[in-house]
Amino acid sequence: MTARLDHHLFPIVAKMPNRLAAESSPYLLQHANNPVDWFPWNDEALARAKTDDKPIFLSIGYAACHWCHVMEHESFENPAIADFLNRHFICIKVDREERPDLDHIYMQAVMALRGGQGGWPLSAFLTPDQEIFFGGTYWPPTSRQGMPGFDHVLSRVADAFRDRREEITSQANAVSEHLRQSLALNGPSQAADDSLLTGAVRILEKHFDFHNGGFGSAPKFPHPMDLSLLTRLQARWPDGDPMPSSRLRKMVELNLAHMAHGGIFDHLGGGFARYSVDADWLVPHFEKMLYDNALLAATYVDACRAFESEFYSLIARKTLDYLQRDMRDSAGGFHSSEDADSEGEEGKFYVWSQTEILKTLGADGPLFCELYGVTAAGNFERHNILNLPESMEDFSKKKGLVSSQLRAMARTARQKLLQIRSGRIRPGKDDKVLVNWNALAIDAFAKAASVFDSNEYLAIATECAEFVWNNLRDSTGRLLHVYRGTAKQPAFLDDYSFLINAFVSLYQSGWDGHWIERCHLLAQQMIADFADPVDDGFFYTAPHAATPIARWKDQHDSSIPSGNSMAAVSLLRLGLLCQNENWLDLGRRTIERSVSVIQLSPAAAAQMLISVEMLLDERFLVVLSSPTDDGAVKALARKFQRRWSPHLEFVIRFDDQPAANGLSNATAEKSSINGQPTAYICESFTCRAPIVGLTAIESTLEKLVTTRRILGNPIAIKSK
Repeated sequence: MTARLDHHLFPIVAKMPNRLAAESSPYLLQHANNPVDWFPWNDEALARAKTDDKPIFLSIGYAACHWCHVMEHESFENPAIADFLNRHFICIKVDREERPDLDHIYMQAVMALRGGQGGWPLSAFLTPDQEIFFGGTYWPPTSRQGMPGFDHVLSRVADAFRDRREEITSQANAVSEHLRQSLALNGPSQAADDSLLTGAVRILEKHFDFHNGGFGSAPKFPHPMDLSLLTRLQARWPDGDPMPSSRLRKMVELNLAHMAHGGIFDHLGGGFARYSVDADWLVPHFEKMLYDNALLAATYVDACRAFESEFYSLIARKTLDYLQRDMRDSAGGFHSSEDADSEGEEGKFYVWSQTEILKTLGADGPLFCELYGVTAAGNFERHNILNLPESMEDFSKKKGLVSSQLRAMARTARQKLLQIRSGRIRPGKDDKVLVNWNALAIDAFAKAASVFDSNEYLAIATECAEFVWNNLRDSTGRLLHVYRGTAKQPAFLDDYSFLINAFVSLYQSGWDGHWIERCHLLAQQMIADFADPVDDGFFYTAPHAATPIARWKDQHDSSIPSGNSMAAVSLLRLGLLCQNENWLDLGRRTIERSVSVIQLSPAAAAQMLISVEMLLDERFLVVLSSPTDDGAVKALARKFQRRWSPHLEFVIRFDDQPAANGLSNATAEKSSINGQPTAYICESFTCRAPIVGLTAIESTLEKLVTTRRILGNPIAIKSK
C-alpha cells in the first residue's frame, strides 16, 4: 500500500510548542511552534528511531538562512505535511552552527548522492542507525518548475523504507563507506616548498575576475583567506620571480575596492552581507554573519598595513564598528548573525526609495543620490541598494567638487539616513555566542588595536576573550562550543585553534602575559584531545564526541579557515613566541600532512597555504626588555606592527615584573643592559648579540622590515 499525503483530508494539528521549545538555539526556537513533532539531536530521538523502527528525517539549517525560512513556512507549518512526517518519521532539527560536525558529515553525504550539489536547508533521510540513504536541500511543498514536491519526496521515501528495506540498508551502507574513505586523508606526508604557493596563485589568478574583482561569477562570495594569502605573497616575491607582485597586489586591491564600493557593503551601518547574487557586488543576500565580518575586517587591516591605504583603514573601522554596535552582547561576546529578512521581506531593512532619501536629505539629496546610485526606478525590486558606482575621488573630479567637502556631505547624509533606518524593524538576530567565530572577532579587534593604536579596540577584544574564557569552559577546563544563557556542546578543533591564534594576537596587542599562559593550557588540551599521534594532523572532533559514521580531519577551508590550518598557524606563532620546539615541529608536521590536500585543491586551502608561507619564511622573535614599563618599548613595537611585518613576533619583558610562565624560554637571561631598553632578535632558537638603546633597536628593526630573506635569498621590499 502506498503511503499517501492528502492535503485536503488531514486531522487538525494543534499549534502548541514542540520539544524544540526547551532548546536555546534561536534557529531551533524558530521551529518550536511548528506542527511537526521535532526532536533536537539527542539520545531520546535516536533511541525512538530504533524503538519505533522509523527512518529519521534530519533537517539542518541556521537562523539567518533565507531558504530555511521558506521551507518552514511552506512545509513545516503545513498541517498535512506535518501530520505525514509525524506518522512516518522521527523528525530531528539541527542548528548547523551548534553542530558543525553533524552538518559536515551529512552535507558530504548529500553532495555525494547529488553529484556535488548541497546547501541549506539540508534535508536528509537516515536509517535508525543514523546512516543516510537519501537527501537533498530545499523542496517546495508540491511539485513546481521541474522540482519534485516535498509531499511526493516524503511519500516515496516512506514507501521505500517500508517495502524495499534491504535496498535502503545497502544504499546507506554504501554511502557510509564512501564517506569513511573520502573523509580519510589520502597520500603520505610531504615536505612543503614554494611550488605549493606558486601553484595556488596560478589557480587563483585563473579564476579571478579582473573586471569586477572576486573569484568566479555570480553568486559571488568574499574570499578573505585567499585575499590574505595574496597580500602576504605580493610582499614575498619581487616582480617576475615567480609571479609579478604588482599583479597580485592588483588582484587584492581590485577585490577589496569593489566589495567596499558595492551593495554587499552596508554604506550606512558598516559591515558586509554574506554574498552578492550578481557578479559586480551590487545586490547582496542581506544576512550578515559574524565570521564574514571578523575575517574581512582583519583582511582590510592587513591591506591597510601592506598598501598604506587610508581607504582600507576606513572600511576596517566601519566593519569593526558595526560589530561593536550591533553584534556585541552586553556581557562582551559577539552574536552570530543577523537575518536577511525583516517583516517577512528580504532586504526591507536596508533598501530605500529615492523619494525617501530626497525628503530626508533636502538640498543634499540629489547629489547624494547620484553619488550612491539611487534612482527613481531603483536597482532592487523598485527600491535602491546604496552603492558607489565610482570612487569619491573620481566622482569629485567629474563634478568639479572638492573631495573633502563631498566626503563631509556624504558623512552627514549617511548619519541622517542611519538614524531613520534605526527606527525600522530590524532583521532577526541569532544571539548565541560561538567560540570559533568569537575568536575570529578577538583576532580582528586585537590586530586593529595594534595597527590603529586603539585602546578601545583592545578593550573590546579583551572583554570578549574574558567572556569566552570565563563562560565557555567545563569543570575540567575543556572548551564548550556555544553559549546562550548557558554553555553546552563539547568544543571542536577550530574552537581551540582559532582561540589560541586570537590569544596570541591579543598578547601582542597589549603584552599581557596571562594570555600566553592560557594559550599553553589550550594548546596542551588541543594536542591531547585532537592530535593524531599515529598519522599527524588533527581530528575535528575529540575522541569522546558522539559523531556518527566517521571521525575526520578538517583540511579544507569553507567560509571560515579549516581547523587544521589554524592549528598549524597557531602552533607556529605560539611556538616561536614561547621558543617551544615541540609545538613548532607539530605545526610543521600538520602542514606536511596537508600537502597532498593542498596540491589537489589549492583554492580551498588558503589558510593552510598561509601557514606554508610562515613555515618557509624567515621569522624572527624580537624580545624587547626594559628596566620598567615606561611605555617606550611598547610604542616602538606598535610602530613596527603598523608596518607590514608579519615575519616579526614581539615579546616584551620588564625587569621589575615577573615574566609570564609561558614565556620563560623566550625571556630567560634577556634582561635590559645598562638600564636601557635592549632588543634580543632570535631566529631558529639562536639569538643575535643584544642591541642596546631605542635608536639602535629602531634602526635594526627597520632593516628587518625592509630587507628579508626567503629560503636564503635576500629580497628588498619596495616602499609603497
